[in-house]
Amino acid sequence: MAVKEQVYGFYIPTVTLMGIGAHKEVGRQIKVLGGKKPLLVTDKGLTKAGLTDQIRSLIKEDTGIDVVVFDETVPNPTDKNVHDGLKVFKDNGCDMIISLGGGSSHDCAKGIGILATNGGNIRNYEGIDKATKPMPPFIAINTTAGTASEMTRFCIITNTDTKVKMAIVDWRVTPNVAINDPLLMMGMPPALTAATGMDALTHAVEAYVSTLATPVTDACALQAIRLISKYLRSAVANGSDIEARDKMAYAEYLAGMAFNNASLGYVHAMAHQLGGFYDLPHGVCNAILLPHVERFNLIAKLDRFADIAVAMGENVEGLSPRDAAEKALQAIEKLSRDVGIPGGLKELGVKKEDIPTMAQNAMKDACGLTNPRRATLEDIIMIYENAL
Repeated sequence: MAVKEQVYGFYIPTVTLMGIGAHKEVGRQIKVLGGKKPLLVTDKGLTKAGLTDQIRSLIKEDTGIDVVVFDETVPNPTDKNVHDGLKVFKDNGCDMIISLGGGSSHDCAKGIGILATNGGNIRNYEGIDKATKPMPPFIAINTTAGTASEMTRFCIITNTDTKVKMAIVDWRVTPNVAINDPLLMMGMPPALTAATGMDALTHAVEAYVSTLATPVTDACALQAIRLISKYLRSAVANGSDIEARDKMAYAEYLAGMAFNNASLGYVHAMAHQLGGFYDLPHGVCNAILLPHVERFNLIAKLDRFADIAVAMGENVEGLSPRDAAEKALQAIEKLSRDVGIPGGLKELGVKKEDIPTMAQNAMKDACGLTNPRRATLEDIIMIYENAL
């Protein structure tokens, strides 16, 4: 009998440094990569908090190198944001990139890196593996426990003309070095901790029920779900809880390993539209949409949702497959409430009259391709409306 060939890839940074004090290795990694004039891509918030100068001083002390700072990254970085950063990179003769922050800084840096070596407009790279040349050497220093952009091949940039988030999926944008140090996450306020943590949970859940899931991504996703379920509440309640911060750093990275290779689903396809249309925080949009999308998906993967329930600490012994799967949705909603996620999209200012347009754009988003249940336009509209 002929066997159909099916090959799965697994993408991850060449080097990953984790644990308390890991950020102090950045100077050594710059030397290893041969950088002489790095561009540090970050945001005004981290500069105001003193973290930008902290990293600059650390690099100067270890290497003697002065870094060039671009701290104009905005939440939900735009094509204009990327091109502004590229100008700073070129004008200063930079030869490598360091991103410092959460997903916005990492994604902006990825966009700058693509254009630095490939040229053109960032809009030309929407889709899968559109770049043809390697980026400059790239170190990503993470300060949040959510997006996993510090280790993925995903780059999300908002098109300022269409107000749609472009998904650039390209193995060439994977950082050479990813650094996750819980010490840099201690200052995250509770609301940001909650939003980024629920973002990581969404990554893990969507990857686990994805049509491209493999035993390798399954292992990463389930462990991420276990850690988030156990430690997110503690991290939100007490931002100085170093154990909770450390475990959440591992959880978001594991979730990144899962979705970087199994991809995602309609939660992200729909959340991207909310972010592009209203400039809303990505993690909060994911958290609100997650139980609604997975309720739609439930019948496609009852056994997998039962696994998620167990990973979240639910007792499913003696339950039917359907009831066991329902326990996962209840656990997700409970965690979301406990960490203070808004109850619906209406609280974020989302208007019912905008839903058809966003639903049409969500149907075109690449993340929807690996959702376990196919949806019609009417289904997506219904899910948005249920989430209001």
